[in-house]
Amino acid sequence: MEIFIISLVTFLTAILTFFSGFGLGTILMPVFAVFFPVDIAIALTGVVHFSNNLFKIALVGSKTDKAVLLRFGLPAILSSFVGAWLLLKITVLPVIARYELWGREFEITPVKLLIAVLLLCFSILEITSFQGKIKTGKNQLVTGGILSGFFGGLTGIQGAIRSAFLIKSGLSKEAYIATGVVIACLVDFTRLTVYASRFTESGLHENILLLVSATLAAIIGAFTGNRLLKKITLRFVQLVVAAMLILVSIALGFGII
Repeated sequence: MEIFIISLVTFLTAILTFFSGFGLGTILMPVFAVFFPVDIAIALTGVVHFSNNLFKIALVGSKTDKAVLLRFGLPAILSSFVGAWLLLKITVLPVIARYELWGREFEITPVKLLIAVLLLCFSILEITSFQGKIKTGKNQLVTGGILSGFFGGLTGIQGAIRSAFLIKSGLSKEAYIATGVVIACLVDFTRLTVYASRFTESGLHENILLLVSATLAAIIGAFTGNRLLKKITLRFVQLVVAAMLILVSIALGFGII
């Protein structure tokens, strides 16, 4: 049942990314968090995200702008190490508070609270079109790489920041898409190497079928979304997805999930 639910949600999520403006990792991570501890959910999301991006590289990778890749990608790789390392450190911190509700006991942990706050902030930023309100360009690519990589390693959410900086870097549409995919893939690979020890503890081998199913669902969903309505964003869908993510972040912050 877990495999079916996660695969179905992954498929629908991949379609929604074409309409809502949110990245696959932003929507998928909270879904994994329902079934796994937050740090494991971030790592599992990273595997699906990485696999999906490898597929995209095969399609568009040749259009990558190497100069932008170096200026943005290298800082992103280095800072993703820091973000991923910080995530592992936060997960071992003691519980902040416990409380009872509806006859159940809930725990508020530092990692859940941090991810909840960041997910809430990113959700609000996505729907307020902050990309067009901050000053970015080629001179800020290093800064963008550091921020994108760090938050990618810490939360698995990197797309919003990466897009905000790359979109004004003077790239063609094809180069923008290809460069973004390659950078995302590099950050995913980097943070997954840091998460590796946690994978061992979580019994990753027991979830291989789930990961394969979710990855295939993401690829099929991406194809379906692309065929349904290419290059169009529906504001209503974007707002609905944002509202759902905000509710999830609140539930996560209060230890309900």
